[in-house]
Formats: sequence, C-alpha cells, structure tokens
Amino acid sequence: MVEEILCYRAPTTVVDAEGIAEWLEPRIDATVSVRDRFLEVHRTDDLAERFAEARVPSPYDRETGNTMLGTIRYEERALEHPEREGGVLYDGKQVQRAVNSALPAEERGLETLHVVLLDRAVGTWGDHDGRWHKRVSVLGQPALLSVPGLYEAPAKPEAYYKEKQRHSLLSGDAPPREILENRVEGDFLIEDDPRTTDALKGYALQASHFLETGEPFCDREGCRLFNAHYHEDLVAAQLREPEFCPDHAELYGRS
Repeated sequence: MVEEILCYRAPTTVVDAEGIAEWLEPRIDATVSVRDRFLEVHRTDDLAERFAEARVPSPYDRETGNTMLGTIRYEERALEHPEREGGVLYDGKQVQRAVNSALPAEERGLETLHVVLLDRAVGTWGDHDGRWHKRVSVLGQPALLSVPGLYEAPAKPEAYYKEKQRHSLLSGDAPPREILENRVEGDFLIEDDPRTTDALKGYALQASHFLETGEPFCDREGCRLFNAHYHEDLVAAQLREPEFCPDHAELYGRS
C-alpha cells in the first residue's frame, strides 16, 4: 500500500506541484508532500551519461543512445541549466530506470511513490507501428509526468497542424497562442498553457492508482484515469465535469 507520495517540482515549467499535491491528498489514503526538482535532489555522478544513453536519435530507430563526449557534456549542462534543454526525446523506460537508481535505498520501496514532474519529452517504442511515441506519463516507480508531453503527445485537431504550417510558411516562426485558438476549432493545450496544473492532477492520480491496483487506466472517456490519445479527449477527461466515471468516483470523488 502506498503510504507516502513525493511530488517533485519542474521549475522551468508553469506546473504548480503544490497545487497537484493539495488536490491529490484528500482523495487518497497517503500523505503527499512536495520536493524540489528531482534531478537536483537526487543527482548522481552518472546521470548525464544515463540521459545520453536514453536519447532517441530517430523516430523510426529502436536503438537509443549517443554517448559521445559532446552529448554527455550537453546533458551535464542540461542538468545544471534545465532552461537550456529542449528538442530532445528520451526513452521513458530508460529515464525511469536511471532516476530509480538515483533514489536512496530507503525510499525505493513501493510504500513511497515518487511522482517526478519532468521538463523533458519522453516516449515509448511502439512495436505495432515501428516508431517512437511521445507520452505524458510513464507509470511505475518513480512515475514520470512529462510536462512537454502533455502538449505534444496527444494528437491535436488536424486544422491545428495545417494552421501552424501555414503560419510558419508565411512568417518563418510558430504562430502565437491566440492565433491558433481563434482559427482552429476544438479544445487543446499548448506550451505553457495555464490549465497545465489542472490537467496533470489526473495523471498524478493515475500514478498512485497504478501502484495501488496494478491497473494503469480507465477505459471510460471523461474519467480522470482515462488514457487520452487526442487533446479533445484529454480536455474532456481532465478539465471538465464530472471528474470520474461512477466506479472511480466511489474511490476518488472527494473534494
């Protein structure tokens, strides 16, 4: 049984770890506390190399890793100055193993769940289609919640990609938020969205639910435990009422 949840901040993002913890604690039978950035609290000498080994070089190449000296130096700088990191996809399972090994022995047991808010994009390999897929979460111990993944992993409306491409061709840069929101039908989250914290609350609960029950997701759309593959489904599950399906409302529907 999970007795304690430790939620780690991602200071280079807009997500509020304290807000997630305050929402989560009344709904579960565990204490929830917040710590500073995981990669600061539990830094190990080999962490930069482990991240270099977890790099995804190509969307269609199963093999990972680039441990050339320049890449390791980049990862060292990214650990020291996370605001400079970006544009790299990492194998989520490898990152999970790396951060698990960085945990002190007394905190590795399943009675303490570590929820790491991560300012990096992570993915998993899809055997069914032979390519990497970005993910919002990698459940387990610790659980990784990728803030960039919240914006990038679920598919947005087709019109979003068309408008983004059209604007780039005309201006050479990405369109501002208000242009996309005004010209594209459908609801979706984009980088630094003010709804980020609210959206990630359900993913933190998924991490706890998985460790408690072994069940990763709910198959009912609109439930906080639903694994959304499209932004419109994500918004419906995480940002609209009711929060839970009837079964999970009995477990977690407390305010």
